[in-house]
Amino acid sequence: MFTVELNKVRKTFDKYVAVDDLSFSIARGRMFGLLGKNGAGKTSTIRMMIGITIPDSGDVRMFGQPFDRDMLKRVGYLPEEKGLYPKMNVLDQLIFIGEIHDLSKNDARDRAVKWGKRLEIDQAYTKKTQELSKGMQQKVQFIATLLHEPEFIIMDEPASGLDPANARVLEEVLIELRKEGRTILFSSHRMDQVEKLCDEICLIDQAKSILQGNLKEIKAGYGKNTVEVQLASGDSGNVEYLRNMPGVNSFEESAGVVRMKLDKGTDTQQIMREASQRSMVTRFEVMEPSLEDIFLERVGGDNAQN
Repeated sequence: MFTVELNKVRKTFDKYVAVDDLSFSIARGRMFGLLGKNGAGKTSTIRMMIGITIPDSGDVRMFGQPFDRDMLKRVGYLPEEKGLYPKMNVLDQLIFIGEIHDLSKNDARDRAVKWGKRLEIDQAYTKKTQELSKGMQQKVQFIATLLHEPEFIIMDEPASGLDPANARVLEEVLIELRKEGRTILFSSHRMDQVEKLCDEICLIDQAKSILQGNLKEIKAGYGKNTVEVQLASGDSGNVEYLRNMPGVNSFEESAGVVRMKLDKGTDTQQIMREASQRSMVTRFEVMEPSLEDIFLERVGGDNAQN
């Protein structure tokens, strides 16, 4: 069964087309990445999905039925723009949010305390939200999203403000939730996170879907056209000959690791032989392109910003 289905949804604001006949579906228990540059239409899509705005045309189905606002009791939404009360005690705030989702005060408190310990933030529960760092506030918002144990979880930039260690904890929690059968929509500019976590993706550009499907199949379809060569420390400065080899489309070098994107049909064995003859090679690897490589190839731009 699909948790959510969008069928040719379209949204305009005056003459601006925010979402243009977008269709995709997310199966139960899957983690789905919604990607695109700023202004591509991701947030507008999410808002239509949960009834904040109404599509001009097309339809949204959730849990196998036409969308109804009562379904939001089964949905958890972490927006990019946070909605916490800055002067309210953190624990009291989480209890209040739990009660909004029809939890008893005691249940809300118990769940908040459990999540606080899991995310190592319970020591901050007596403070006001405005006294917390951005990362700590993000953890509070994350807990607020999960208190009522939603079946469908929508995460818009969930790692915002988190250091790498705390971002990893969040990733572990999301993986656990997926294993429990929860469906997760993950919108992020962190291509490494999306690549690590998501089963399927939809890439939006200029309000339209330009690439979607199973992430492993998408990557396999691009072929293994990326080569990484790691050189011994004494040879790390002697890399220009690799840049100039036939078939090298793009070239990056950092800390003794050379990363090259190759034209289709380039002989990787010839590159390996040349590198081995002229340098001390400690690693030579032919890889599929990263999700960021695919993103940049399809939408262009200087980076993969959300």
